[in-house]
Amino acid sequence: MLRFALKRLVSLAAALVAASLVVFVAIEVIPGDPASYMLGINAQPETVAALRAQLGLDAGPVERYFTWVSGLLQGDLGTSYTYRTPVANIVADRLWVSLPLAIYALTLSTLIAFPVGIIAAARRGGTADLGIMGATQLGIAIPNFWFAMILVTVFAINLRWFSSGGFPGWDQGFLSGMKALTLPAISLALPQASILSRVMRSALIDMLDQDFMRTARAKGLTRGQALRRHALRNALIPVLTILGLQFSFLLAGAIIIENVFYLPGLGRLIFQAIAQRDLIVVESVVMILVFAVIFVTFLVDLAYAAVDPRLRAS
Repeated sequence: MLRFALKRLVSLAAALVAASLVVFVAIEVIPGDPASYMLGINAQPETVAALRAQLGLDAGPVERYFTWVSGLLQGDLGTSYTYRTPVANIVADRLWVSLPLAIYALTLSTLIAFPVGIIAAARRGGTADLGIMGATQLGIAIPNFWFAMILVTVFAINLRWFSSGGFPGWDQGFLSGMKALTLPAISLALPQASILSRVMRSALIDMLDQDFMRTARAKGLTRGQALRRHALRNALIPVLTILGLQFSFLLAGAIIIENVFYLPGLGRLIFQAIAQRDLIVVESVVMILVFAVIFVTFLVDLAYAAVDPRLRAS
């Protein structure tokens, strides 16, 4: 298991290096000069040049890339052009919103998808299965921002159970913070739960045709009992794949939902940084998200190996 983990770490480190190059080059080709944007259109060229030198933008691309990567390796994400504060401090503040939101949404998605997928597989072809398939298709088709607006209209404006947006901060209490994240988490979780439940159903149905399932049924187990006791573990590999991808999406892809609910998270930070040409923030936040995705992928690979020992041998 240790050898398997070390091999995966080496390949993931190579992926991080490749990702840093792609991110840096992608940011380089974005039109617009941060110094000119900060000083305005009437700024003198000498003033713009002085600010570029102050920000380190007058160095060559290769020098700036290695300076940036060297800082990342030492935990220095640079200084924001706009806020003039360390990027690490800004990211840390925003991460306390985005990370709990992603975990909250992923937990809701899993709690909904697992029982729904098992019920659909156990009742394959029945009314419950058809109803679940129709509901999950609807959940996938509806954009989550539109669903978020419905939730705000019903639960924030009409019933007044939740606030329509904003985040009070964790210093106002854990329950207050979780209450503010509930509607955004539901908006993110339902489409993901729809996808995950369909994957769970398909994986379990594939298990029904296996010999060990026929043996279990021959011993007197019902289809549902056989699925829960014998098929669920074998169906976890595709489900773990989707869970890993969903966490990455929820952490990095909640830009629209964070803007709908005015949440000060990483997604909203990236949106603001791009609009303000704060490229060092964009670069650093994107690399942190890439690292999060790769780290989750590593954990999923370890989970694969734990579920199926044949993967360790291969």
